[in-house]
Parts: sequence; C-alpha cells; structure tokens
Amino acid sequence: MKEKREDIRNVAIIAHVDHGKTTLVDGLLRQSGVFRDNQVVAERVMDSNDIERERGITILSKNTAIHYKDTKINIIDTPGHADFGGEVERVLKMVNGVILVVDAFEGPMPQTRFVVGKAMELKLPVIVCVNKIDRPEARPKEVIDEVLELFLELDADDSQLDCPFVFASAKAGTASMDPEAPGTDMEPLFQTILDYIPAPEGDPEAGTQILISTIDYNEYVGRIGVGKVDNGSIKVNQEAVIVNHHDPDKVKKVKISKLYEFDGLDKVEVTEAGIGSIVAISGIADIHIGDTICAPDHVEAIPFQKISEPTIAMTFCVNDSPFAGQEGKFVTSRHLRERLFRELNTDVSLRVEETDSTDAFKVSGRGELHLSVLIENMRREGYEFAVSKAEVLYHKDEEGHTTEPMELAYIDVPEEFSGSVIEKLSQRKGELRNMGTINGGYTRLEFSIPSRGLIGYRGEFMTDTKGNGIINTIFDGYAPFRGEIAYRVQGSLIAFETGEAVTYGLFNAQGRGQLFIGPGERVYSGMIIGENPKSEDIEVNVCKKKQLTNTRSSGADDALKLVPPKILSLEQSLEFIGTDELLEVTPEHLRIRKKILDPLKRKRAAISAAAKATS
Repeated sequence: MKEKREDIRNVAIIAHVDHGKTTLVDGLLRQSGVFRDNQVVAERVMDSNDIERERGITILSKNTAIHYKDTKINIIDTPGHADFGGEVERVLKMVNGVILVVDAFEGPMPQTRFVVGKAMELKLPVIVCVNKIDRPEARPKEVIDEVLELFLELDADDSQLDCPFVFASAKAGTASMDPEAPGTDMEPLFQTILDYIPAPEGDPEAGTQILISTIDYNEYVGRIGVGKVDNGSIKVNQEAVIVNHHDPDKVKKVKISKLYEFDGLDKVEVTEAGIGSIVAISGIADIHIGDTICAPDHVEAIPFQKISEPTIAMTFCVNDSPFAGQEGKFVTSRHLRERLFRELNTDVSLRVEETDSTDAFKVSGRGELHLSVLIENMRREGYEFAVSKAEVLYHKDEEGHTTEPMELAYIDVPEEFSGSVIEKLSQRKGELRNMGTINGGYTRLEFSIPSRGLIGYRGEFMTDTKGNGIINTIFDGYAPFRGEIAYRVQGSLIAFETGEAVTYGLFNAQGRGQLFIGPGERVYSGMIIGENPKSEDIEVNVCKKKQLTNTRSSGADDALKLVPPKILSLEQSLEFIGTDELLEVTPEHLRIRKKILDPLKRKRAAISAAAKATS
C-alpha cells in the first residue's frame, strides 16, 4: 500500500552553466540556519573541489539537506556543463521535482534545454526560478515567455506548463513571486517547494528497494552508494541483495554496515531510514551506479536508464621526454594505471582501456572539458604523463556506414563578427540551422556540427570575436560522417637543441611566428616553442648565444626587445596540439612536443605517411 511521506521533499536544482545554481543553494543554506550568523563561509560552498572553485563550475552533483518548518528538504546541486550531463540524468531519479534556474538576462540556453528535457521525460514538476533579477539588463518578462516556449517545444504536459515562477537574486539571498517587487528573504522559494513539489511516496511495508544513483568515494571507507529509499526501510546490519536492471546476472548478498543521511553540509550516521529518505551506504566494495539494493525475500531491480556513452578519446602515456621524471612524484605506468582506474570509482561517463603498449591507456570521455578536468586533477596530485590530441569515437550504423558524434552549437556574437564565425564553422563542416538577433546588438547562431569540428576551435573563436562571443554546445546524437576537416593551418616552431632559451636566440626566432616561451626556459630538441603562421614546421635554435668579439660587449644584448610570449593554458594546449604531437603534463609545466623527437626519424615518418596517403 503506497503512502506519502509529508515531512520530506526531494528536489534537484538544474540549470545551464553559470546561471547561479550553486549560489542559490548557498542562499537557501544560509537562511535555513545551517551557518551561524557570524560564520565566515566561502562563496559557492557546495563546490568543494579546487577546480570547481577556480572555474566557477560544478563537476560532481552534491547532496545537502535543509529544514524548513517541519519539513526536511533534500537538495541536489547538479552540474550545468554538457560534459557532465551524465551526472544530471542520474540524480533526477532520486527526486520528485526540480527547480530550474534561468538567468534573467540570458534566458534559456542549450544546457537548459537538455536538463529540462530529462525532467520532462520523467514527468517531474518544475519550479522556474528566474535568477539574477537585480542585474541592470534583466528582462524577466521576456525570459518567462522564452521558458514557456521551450516547455512547449519539449512537449510539456498541462501541469508542467502551469508551473510557478519565482524571481530571485541568489547572491543577495532574496526571492519574490513578483518580478517588480524585490523580496527580503528566501521564504517565497521555500514555500513554493513545499506547495508544489510532491512528497515522496512508497510502500513502507514492502521489502527494501533503493536505486543507487550516485557514487561517492573516500580513501578511508572506499565506495559510498547514494540513493533514495523507494520502498520499505533500510537498517544497519540488515542482510540485503544487490541486483542490476541492465545486468541480470548480477546477484550479490551484502550486509549494510554503515548508513548516513544528509543534514546541512554533513553526512550524519543513522541506524534506520524509511521511504523517501536519501541515504548514503558505505561498506559495500562492489557497489555501482544503477544497482538496486533489495531485501533478500523481495529481489526486484528498479529500471534505470543507461549512462550516455563517451564521444571523444585521448591516449594517456608515460612521459618519455628528456626531462621525464624531474618534476612529478608519480611517473611510472603502474602509477598511471592505478590512478586512471581509480577515477572510474566516481566518474561513470569515463572509460579506460589498456592498449598494445603497457605504457599507454586509451581514456574516453564526454568532451574536452571532461578530460581536461581529469588531467588538471592528476597534475595537481603530482602525476607526470603525456596525452595525445583528442579524437572522436566513430560508430558503424546497421548498413555499415561510419557515423560520428554531432553537437548543436549555440553562439552569441556581436553582429560584426558573425560573418567570420559562420565562415570558420562552415569550413569545419558545420551547418547553420538558425540565425536571429538578441538584445544588445548580438546575433544568435545555431549550428549542427561534428564534435571533431569543435576540437581546437574555442581559442580561435575567442580571437575572432575579440573575447566577446559566447559558445555553448550540446551532444546531439550520431550522424553520417561529414568528410575530412582541415584542422590546424599553422605549423609549429620546434626547438633545435636541448638547453636554456636565451634572449638572442628568442629574438631571432620571434620573426618566424608567435613564441610560447620566454628567456630562461629549459627546452629540448623536438619540443614545440611557438607557432608558425604558415603551415610548415620550422626548427629554430633558441639556445643560440651571440658570438662575442673584441669590439662588441656582451651588454649589447640589452637592446633586443622580445615580444611577450603567449603562455598556453591546459585547454589551449590541448586545442593546439596536432595529431603528430603530445602534451607533456607535469605538476609544474605543460610542454608541447613532437611524438618523434629526433628530426631525421620525424622526416622519414612524414615521408612514409605521405606515401601511404597517396597509394
């Protein structure tokens, strides 16, 4: 017999990247009394990872719980970036409704469409929170219309179209039901959650049933499964069985050793939890996302959608450059293998495969950002390794034709730059689907483009739009292969010998192109130290010192003026590298290099590759 549990609400906060989800959770936590009045709390307290804080993005979904009146509200803060969409799909199975956060100026964006579409498929009720209402250029009335249009496009039912709109400033910690009247606190949003999000329901007398929707990992206790109690109850020391909807052969007996519920920012140990509770279970070594924990006398798996497949892959390999092992703490293939396979504990959208070489691993993910976050985490932990250029994963359709991953790209650019953006994306096999004007003299372009057409494009896009463009992309399924794309038109400037770069050598080299290094940098033969505007690679000697004569003093070097080098970030480096190049990643440096360092061997390899291509 199903019952409702009125003292709990389970809700997920969903939105496009940077629309203010995590800041909104801060406001709700602050008002619910989780923090003391005088407590100093970091902004975006839910973004616990250093990279999340620096980039202002949420990568992993986080659970928190607050108390309002007599109700416990479990809130899940989800990522907004398309590369972490797998996280959003899963956590929606734990909740009974969602709060959709939309920027009061930008309105619905590509990721908004993706996350709302997932919520609509699960028939979840939606509260729309129009955030950043205090922005000078806010346009809440138009944004309401745009949200409702999006709902219609996504086949929302009548109850979803009749959703409440709350107008908030997450930063100021205020909400209101009227766009014209600013609120004083978060009360209107709390009340709307209680009134509009249904209470969880289940059969308290039935056997235990919990679907594991996320996995946490802790060095001390190992894997921690997080899920909602759908039916029955769960107790410490209870015998249970693990089954999986997509893996009928999996039947494993386990014992529940530790049980936690969320309260504020903490996990609190409990001895028992009933229907509707979101719980964390530790002590089960082999627990995975999609597993159902059941009572031994009622074994039934809860259906669960498969996790989206990766679309791009990179090779991670042991660093074998002349400077290998000088900066990293973990440098061997055993270290690399252990670390990559450990990442699979928490990241379900990632795949790691062994290759023919014991020193290299094929790592597949949802996008360049997904893999770059892994690379950045590893270098901060002291790992030293090299990665290849990202390549897309092709599929074969039923007729045996090659298909490739496609993206929808939504681009907002000032009108004067739209021509060059359209031209560049067309060269990369993009098709312009839509074009329109939006506020402030901006043009919005909508492209369908192969994923590989976007690899290495973002840096070029920022240059072409003088930093004023915004590009958002979202995976759009597989489609027939669109033909070859000419990637990088520029060549590389390659260091001729190993040594230290000096002003005189750099001054002579800078006439050939844009340098990536300054004086005093250590270089080795085959390392890439700049880019040549022409398509060919050029070897330059940046270690060359001026020959001193009796009549010239060494101080004459002071007059040489160097152009400041272009220092590449991790993302820019990953975009720049070509198919015959690697990015050497250490805790202290990012160095781009040729796969084959020896110039003679490199030439031979290029000649045989050209001969193969023509035969």
